Amino acid sequence: MILAATLSGERFVFRDLRHLLAAASPLRSGDQLAGLAAVSQTERVAARIALADLPLQTFLEHQVIPYEADDVTRLILDTHDAGAFAPVGHMTVGAFRDWLLAHETDGVSLRAVAPGLTPEMVAAVSKIMRNQDLIAVSRKIEIVTRFRNTIGQHGVLASRLQPNHPTDDLKGIAISTLDGLLYGCGDAVIGINPASDSVENGLALLDMLETLRITYDIPTQSCVLTHVTNTIEIINRGGPVDLVFQSIAGTQKANEGFGVTLGILAEAHDAARALGRGTCGQNVMYFETGQGAALSADAHHGVDQQTVETRAYAVARAFDPLLVNTVVGFIGPEYLYDGKQILRAGLEDHFCAKLLGVPMGCDVCYTNHAEADQDDMDALMLLLGAAGVTFLIGVPGADDIMLNYQSLAFSDILTTRAILGLRPAPEFAQWLERMALYDPQTARMQAPALPDTPLSRMIGWDS
Repeated sequence: MILAATLSGERFVFRDLRHLLAAASPLRSGDQLAGLAAVSQTERVAARIALADLPLQTFLEHQVIPYEADDVTRLILDTHDAGAFAPVGHMTVGAFRDWLLAHETDGVSLRAVAPGLTPEMVAAVSKIMRNQDLIAVSRKIEIVTRFRNTIGQHGVLASRLQPNHPTDDLKGIAISTLDGLLYGCGDAVIGINPASDSVENGLALLDMLETLRITYDIPTQSCVLTHVTNTIEIINRGGPVDLVFQSIAGTQKANEGFGVTLGILAEAHDAARALGRGTCGQNVMYFETGQGAALSADAHHGVDQQTVETRAYAVARAFDPLLVNTVVGFIGPEYLYDGKQILRAGLEDHFCAKLLGVPMGCDVCYTNHAEADQDDMDALMLLLGAAGVTFLIGVPGADDIMLNYQSLAFSDILTTRAILGLRPAPEFAQWLERMALYDPQTARMQAPALPDTPLSRMIGWDS
């Protein structure tokens, strides 16, 4: 297999598929750190020319990580649907891009082909697309999942309410939860990153959220983002587990760094489904990903960070999750240096996941040592909203005081919905209306007459 292109009189030869994919990637600091980035913009363009001429079939015949060495590769190939691939199997990467962008290629067609696509195919086509291309294709795709409400429909922007607290104080978490609910957040999940990652603490947090949900009949789901093995133990102890959370990556070695295997994920998935806690569906898994995770664990096998990230979506897809999100700027500037790199990565992650059939959300975020600010996050937030992102994450004041990074505020979710004409999940919107917080005619939140609303009394506002 010869991978080469001539540009401006210079011939560029790429030694293998990994080299070609890495050289074609938009510039990012993680690939530079790994020594994988193109050495010049000319080489990057040449790599994209060579990549555009590559048949999609190549990715079934040549693996970036060997089949015998990696269980994610085995999962990708063993679950590949040849019938779904057939309509695009004759195409090159460039022709596939043209087909994706064609007006006649609709969401139904894209969902039908998804089981026949491998992560490497999807990562490859994303590398030769502009930002507007990624948005145009992503917004066609509707991936609907259900547990206690319905998420992912066109015209719906759900949100994760993230009420983290540096000491896991139940009252503090309850107050932050109330704050988010008053802004119409929490329809995707009320999800807590625990400061103390133990079974006992997880049980206490879940019991508090369960009491809150039942008392006020909130059509949402809760999750404590503890390690999957802790969640299995909480299930064994009779804890009120809605969703099983786990951070995942795109290689076997990187997942082992998270202390997880495909077998453990399967065990947790089966245990959660056996509980039967969903009222309108049984999508019970919640996965989190992020570009740079495999590189930080020295588990990338010489593959560029965006391609490795896309392989993580094959892991997620295998377990039919309710939610998946990329924490796009959380790992730091060593992997995504500035606002431009963060924005591009967020659009890539969303596009690649949706094209593979995964319900993708995003934590639009950055760390304070990155060359980024809240204006960059505003831009990504609105672009993802236009691209049909499944959900966004909101934290009090856009500042997570437990994890020490910057995200979106609850009010930012409202802003995105208002600007783009988006609504909360339908069952959650009906609940907000019953709580006198939402006007369905205008799709706008209403200011409650505190402290006299039922919602405010859930934590004793008037006491």
